Amino acid sequence: MDIPISYNLRNIAARKTTSFMTALGIALTVAVLLSVSALAEGLRLSLESSGHPLNLLVTRKGSNAELYSTVNNEIFQTLKLRPGIAKDAAGEPMASLELVTVIVMESPENPSGINISVRGLMPRGIEMREGARISQGRMFTPGRREVVVGAGIARRYPLAKIGAKIPFGRGDWEVTGILDAGRSAANSEIFCDLNQLASDQNRPTALSSILLRAADQSAMQALINEVPLDRRLNVDVVSEKSYYAQQTSSAAPIQFIGMFVAVIMAVGSCFAAMNTMYAAVARRSAEIGTLRVLGFSRRGILLSFLIESLLLSLLGGILGCLLVLPLNNVDTAIGSFVTFSEIAFEYRVTPRIMMIGVVFALVLGAIGGLFPAASAARKQILTALRQI
Repeated sequence: MDIPISYNLRNIAARKTTSFMTALGIALTVAVLLSVSALAEGLRLSLESSGHPLNLLVTRKGSNAELYSTVNNEIFQTLKLRPGIAKDAAGEPMASLELVTVIVMESPENPSGINISVRGLMPRGIEMREGARISQGRMFTPGRREVVVGAGIARRYPLAKIGAKIPFGRGDWEVTGILDAGRSAANSEIFCDLNQLASDQNRPTALSSILLRAADQSAMQALINEVPLDRRLNVDVVSEKSYYAQQTSSAAPIQFIGMFVAVIMAVGSCFAAMNTMYAAVARRSAEIGTLRVLGFSRRGILLSFLIESLLLSLLGGILGCLLVLPLNNVDTAIGSFVTFSEIAFEYRVTPRIMMIGVVFALVLGAIGGLFPAASAARKQILTALRQI
């Protein structure tokens, strides 16, 4: 015969302080796990939102990032005329020659400065990023020392506001607008005119990459397969989405540290739950004997104490989710080990992540409650009743 759950609920309520402290320990463990998972999820969603499904990124062969790549205008002119490149309404190929560099921008959070990517691009490059729009101010004027800053940078750096001057290269650049690119990585970049940036950086021919738009999926695959075989060009071609997806490795070190801390805390939480349940077994020894006399089986007592531990851990799991929930949509940033610049994004506490936290808490409760529950089930009736 099984013991009703209401019995376990009354016992938890009777030990409010002990129950709450046990649940809080589990909640803090879950909160650490969820906060790290929310960070990784936010970065993943940001990078997955970057790039057009038909866009291709061309870089020098062997380069794993635009920052280390070198291409020139001759390669650009050759590639944009290849079959399979999409054309606009005027019949012009959709291709953009671009230059990427990194500057150090001072931040209130870090006076020594943080690396920010600056992208010089052609007007066509703006058109090929359909998800990006000017939310405030105006687009930069080609040929002038003007920039537009991503919304993620504008939120995190008070100095990057419209009308402000950002010093880099050979002088100051005026901020003319804020670029809102949704969740994409463009929110973490500064855009400016390609020729102006190339002149400023003394790189008129050594540019970084070429952005191409394929006509369709079959043309896209053909370009990926065929262009790298042309030894005259010495370039690699990958889809823009694949390029950004590879950068999710930036969160790996933080995710590992967070998981490591969560595991250590999980061991402590298991022992806390185990200690609580062992204390409950010791205090309720006579009660256990009475239950046995009333006809409740060893299995029923084992399940009852195990359920009580699971209820405590469920409470801790829910509390952990509530602790982390305020992080949802909070702006943060992480340094990329691929581009060596900052990527701005938002924490994303999704239902899937919260479910993982609750399941994790239940696993802790099951491990912490199993041995005390087995100890309660093994008690002999006469031994237990002597403590009445």
